Amino acid sequence: MEMQTSVVMALCGFAGGAGLGLAARVGRFCTMGALEDAFLGGDLRRLRSWALAIAVALALTQIAVALGHIDPARSIYLPSTLPWLGAIAGGMMFGVGMALVGTCGFGTLARIGGGDLRSVVTFLVMAVSAYMAMRGVTGVLRQVLIDPFTLSLASLGGTGLNDILDTALGQETGATLGLMIAGALALWALRDGSFRAETRLVVSGIAVGLAITGGWLATGLLGNNPFEPQKLESFTFVRPLGDTLVYVMTYSGATLTFGIGSVFGVIFGAVAGALFKREFRWEACDDVRELRRHMVGAFLMGTGGILAFGCTIGQGITAASVLAVSAPLVMVSIAVGARLGLAWLVEGSIMAMLGQRGSHGA
Repeated sequence: MEMQTSVVMALCGFAGGAGLGLAARVGRFCTMGALEDAFLGGDLRRLRSWALAIAVALALTQIAVALGHIDPARSIYLPSTLPWLGAIAGGMMFGVGMALVGTCGFGTLARIGGGDLRSVVTFLVMAVSAYMAMRGVTGVLRQVLIDPFTLSLASLGGTGLNDILDTALGQETGATLGLMIAGALALWALRDGSFRAETRLVVSGIAVGLAITGGWLATGLLGNNPFEPQKLESFTFVRPLGDTLVYVMTYSGATLTFGIGSVFGVIFGAVAGALFKREFRWEACDDVRELRRHMVGAFLMGTGGILAFGCTIGQGITAASVLAVSAPLVMVSIAVGARLGLAWLVEGSIMAMLGQRGSHGA
């Protein structure tokens, strides 16, 4: 009996997600953790792991595009216009929420795999708020306040950095730009001896990059069924959380997707990683304030992630691997939002952070 394409996609998502879950638990791959180390401790090693993940994903994905295995124009990351306000506002909302929770949607799933019950609450609130921003009350506000503000880049060639370069040079450059950026990122990541000495950080970065390209190839090749067409996508962890919640509530009337499989896969991989490292333990909120912080942060991440068309994984690595213009815009916005959130949590207020910088500058 032939397996349905949607089931194949879900299994591919599960397999790649399991690898990502292992990378998070064993290799400490976490964007919020990387930003926190950099902002508060000046330690760039986990940020280098994240850069290495982008380098691997970018290089391999661009090669796959050049070979004709995938067409990134079919993905959501290369629309006809750039939703600049959603990218900036949504990215900042996501960043602040990430700081309040202490991790992103991907990290939330990894924490669930380690027995963190706080992250179950984060998952539920994030999933519901994501669907609200797509089809609910906040979705109406999005359509009125955010969606109209787009920027057409047609005269420049499109919303892909390589398309813009091709238009500027008047010729196709293929994978050249992607490989150059990937090489620069890999060089920056690997030039630091202390990072190279942390084998798990290096391996986790490579593993995440491989998973992202694997997602593109799975949906682009195995999902290319004219009788059961599938979306061209790779890993992202905002909408799939909502899709997973709907799936488990309406099992008989729902369809499996790559994203749903990836959610279960990350949790499975994280459980395996936590058990391997003997770190699995049940945890819960210490008090009402902590619970409130997680719920507010989850709402901001779910809503902001929809406005920005992705998260630290979806925009930061997946969209970056197809050279989407939105990727650096969203990630800078997320980083700014995360810094503001950390300032409020650690330093008491945003003004305290600014005042501290001013005193250092003096």
